[in-house]
Amino acid sequence: MPVSLKPPPPIRTDHSNAFAHNTMAARIPAILQETLDLNPDYPTGIKDRLGRLRDDIGAGEAIPPLEAERASDYQQWLHALRQQQDIIGAPVTWHNAEWFFAETYAYRCLVEATRYFESRRDPFAPKKKSELTSEALWSLIEGALASDVAAERQVAQAVLLDLWANRIDLSYAASLERGTDIAPEDLLVDDSANLMDYLCRSATASPQKRDEGTIYIVVDNAGSELAMDLVLADRLLRYLADRVVLYLKAHPTFVSDATPEDVWIMLDEMKRRRGASVQLAERLAANWESARLLFVPHQFWNSSMLLRDMPSALCDRLNASRLVIIKGDANYRRAVGDCLWPVDSPFRDVMSYLDAPVLCLRTLKSDPIVGLPSEAVAEDLDRSDPTWRVNGKRGLIQFKPQSSNSQ
Repeated sequence: MPVSLKPPPPIRTDHSNAFAHNTMAARIPAILQETLDLNPDYPTGIKDRLGRLRDDIGAGEAIPPLEAERASDYQQWLHALRQQQDIIGAPVTWHNAEWFFAETYAYRCLVEATRYFESRRDPFAPKKKSELTSEALWSLIEGALASDVAAERQVAQAVLLDLWANRIDLSYAASLERGTDIAPEDLLVDDSANLMDYLCRSATASPQKRDEGTIYIVVDNAGSELAMDLVLADRLLRYLADRVVLYLKAHPTFVSDATPEDVWIMLDEMKRRRGASVQLAERLAANWESARLLFVPHQFWNSSMLLRDMPSALCDRLNASRLVIIKGDANYRRAVGDCLWPVDSPFRDVMSYLDAPVLCLRTLKSDPIVGLPSEAVAEDLDRSDPTWRVNGKRGLIQFKPQSSNSQ
């Protein structure tokens, strides 16, 4: 039986965690202001709503409920807000709530302010478009597709590229500026050998049920990272997987997080290019048409719920799968409980609530981390690079095999 660890309390947005507090007091208001700047043709009413939200978050005002008339998910978010009131005590403010709730809810308030569900206008489209047309993105794609090594090695290379593409996060300049050039010491945990051993062994097994042959990828950013997600999906479908499902955000969030619309925009842009990008788009489209590749939005990935609290239907689906790939920093926070575990807490024990094999690919842009070889590793990093947990330089490839109680 897997070890069950009791998680520490989640990080909060008060001064108990400097990075979380700065996110709500400075970073999110700056993102709201940038959204205003990049959408100068928004009507006055939307501009006013965004401006009030910016000021309220920056000042740490009380967190309001959504407008019931405009929100089909009103009851879900009202329940989450009431849970915060039970935890924090009223009033719950932007500067005293649990961080994962406050940050996810801030973006939900942003899409309400911009009336996204009425117009379907992505408030972050200008940022996403600027990366989609960058030469760096297309050079990355062409390089990723140029490999002529054996199939297993192509998948391993795609995993590595997919990890470091997580640095390209349009909401976080400290990580974005680092690009995808890496040094060997940047990879703090590398379970890729165990991952590839599992994928190759399980590829020969005949699934008894449909989901047993499915690999789920919980997608993070659009642009470069989404492109590498698609390269990885292509490699898996060509060599090692029966079906790949990309779980995407149900609405824009965290600036560059990918929605199904972003996938189709990416595929259309690939088709306009030359060479390997066109061929990749054609293979992906063919796999989508045959339902070997699915692009599935799910409201859970926009919610403030931690992964251990996911709806039972989603949990059952993931647990029946061959592998769950969890991408990026926010999804990592959701997976490990957005709290400060001892850094050497075993990854497989922290993730034991999920029976399925799990792979986390994440560059560090926040404090939570588990699975380091020892506390001494973190202590050395604290001395040499005090911002190592949040500056996007380091990465993790962490793999948990199937839990023993589900085998």
